Amino acid sequence: MFAPSLGDGQKEASNMPAVRALVLPCAVAAALLTIVPRVGGQALQESADPAAQYQLAASLYNTARYREALAAYEVATRSDDPALVARARKGRIRAALRIAEFELAWREAGLLNDGTSSDAEARTLLGDALWAMGRFDESDLAYRRALDDAPGNSRARFGLARSLATRNRLDEALGEALAAAGESPQDPEVHALVGMVYERVNRFEESAEAFERYLALLPEPHGREDRQSSMMAVFESKVRLLRSFHGRVPLQMDSGAADRLHRVPFRLVNRKIVMRGRVNRLPVEFVLDTGSERTGISDATARRAGIGTITSTLTAGVGIAALRRLDMGRADELEIGTLRIRNVPVAIRRAIRNALPRWQNESFSPLALGLSVVVDYERREVTFARTLPESDADFVLPMRMNRLPMVRGLLNSTHPAYFVVDTGGELISISAETADALSMNPPRRIPLRVYGMSGIDEHAYLLPGVNVDFDDIEFRNVGLAVLNLRAPSVLLGFQVGGIVGHRFLSGYRVAMDMARGQLRLERFGGSASVAGSR
Repeated sequence: MFAPSLGDGQKEASNMPAVRALVLPCAVAAALLTIVPRVGGQALQESADPAAQYQLAASLYNTARYREALAAYEVATRSDDPALVARARKGRIRAALRIAEFELAWREAGLLNDGTSSDAEARTLLGDALWAMGRFDESDLAYRRALDDAPGNSRARFGLARSLATRNRLDEALGEALAAAGESPQDPEVHALVGMVYERVNRFEESAEAFERYLALLPEPHGREDRQSSMMAVFESKVRLLRSFHGRVPLQMDSGAADRLHRVPFRLVNRKIVMRGRVNRLPVEFVLDTGSERTGISDATARRAGIGTITSTLTAGVGIAALRRLDMGRADELEIGTLRIRNVPVAIRRAIRNALPRWQNESFSPLALGLSVVVDYERREVTFARTLPESDADFVLPMRMNRLPMVRGLLNSTHPAYFVVDTGGELISISAETADALSMNPPRRIPLRVYGMSGIDEHAYLLPGVNVDFDDIEFRNVGLAVLNLRAPSVLLGFQVGGIVGHRFLSGYRVAMDMARGQLRLERFGGSASVAGSR
């Protein structure tokens, strides 16, 4: 579940696609001038010379010292040479994205594209920065403009392939990603994207090979950085998990079952959808959780079901910006009603102090398994299917699967943001960065008690008086929970705008249609729908 109490949850680093924040910040943060040899006043003068600083920045970047490179590039942008300034700004955008300084990259990309120096490379970097800010639709436009200017631009092609994957157009995404890899075989992020798409189409061997190519192209972590906290370690774990499926068909379903609709009754417990199921024939109760990247089980259930740890990865959740270890294993069989899936990767959750007990329950994440889902809150019934039939809806929202299901909202009529659709969540919430961007000054911040994966989010508060629109669905003058989503945003590689949970969903028959890339909402009698007013 992505956000606790107001939607419990975690973000799993090992499933990270090819995004600009693939490497976490280096531990070393030495002052820039300590790197330049000091020979009296001449060395100091050299250290401030924009051209020299650009060369220094490029060297630092190539050795994964991104934060130091960022500072050197900044000095180079003070040059009187417009061409050098443009090159330095491009380097600064790349370095900022590498250390998840999303807003800085966005500002620099805006400056880069605001003058005569704008070119296809600049527009591609703008696309990268917009993507990192969660402005996926605007990012698509920037990539297309770059391709109009330079049809052979592999980075813009990479951007469009990534976007196609979020809209579940996986065959097209794979074709574009493979073409980009052929054009730029030394670009590690393209290979990471290829691996991500292969994994989504259950071609685990080819996915592992692509991730290994990605790893081979990464620079070694610099200094004394803990290797287990780097994305290299994360992807090495990813490869081990994928390789463990050798000789097995991942997410295997009988041919007849794959084409059926699987209807399962549920109970609503503390605003959570609870269904009966089995793991390796062991009875369990699953919480339906569309805000998590993996189906998860507790370590106690794993032991009872005979599921061992294959590898471990890093995870982060709402609240404290900290990484936690998460074990990964493989269930031979998972059953919910008539739905039976074999060879299922699962997260194995250890007990966590100060976290709500329900976070440690078993959870089922159908979209992560490639299944569409319908939740009928009125009938207390969930439907799972590879392909859903067409259905009526009062509202149809475009939905992207960017490792999690997301829909676009508009805050105070000016600020677009993508929200995770989380059946395990409760209220509507936004990130602290999104709240800051609204520049609202409420008379006071109303503290909220929000439990995250690492305990209480001590800085959570209620922001009153916000207007939120999801196309024709309108919330007026409502209070939104403001949560610390920094850690999951870093691991996902883009700024998460917020979360919509039970309060938003429970008044509808909700269809999350993967094939069509839609969130369809059908009101029922006595609905708590907020369309038109709130």
